[in-house]
Amino acid sequence: MASTLFAVALLASGQNSSITGTLAGQVVMEGFVHIRVSPWLRRLITRSIAILPTIIVVAVAGENGTEKLLILSQVILSFQLSFAVIPLVLFTGDRRRMGEFVNARWLQWLAWFTAALIVVLNAWLLVQTFMGK
Repeated sequence: MASTLFAVALLASGQNSSITGTLAGQVVMEGFVHIRVSPWLRRLITRSIAILPTIIVVAVAGENGTEKLLILSQVILSFQLSFAVIPLVLFTGDRRRMGEFVNARWLQWLAWFTAALIVVLNAWLLVQTFMGK
């Protein structure tokens, strides 16, 4: 049951990510680059790009390679969390940008502690992943 629920959650997460990426790509292409593509073609292109690496890994390395690819993708995603959290803490602690909505000092310290903890734990995860432990 747990593996089925995990598979459904993974599929839903992938669909959510794919749809978000498709919509973001549409905004960039139409709004900034001024390229119009029909929705079905845009979906076909973005989802093909998203699924091709998985198909190649399954064809070359089999099911064991898919498991390793899934773990590596999660490690990379967790590593990227630092690149989202640190600017967020910087911006929400800047009075010039946030005005009256700036974070209180104690919240800034807590946010920086949390950001540092994320960076340290992700560094440890990377070391363990690439050292094979």
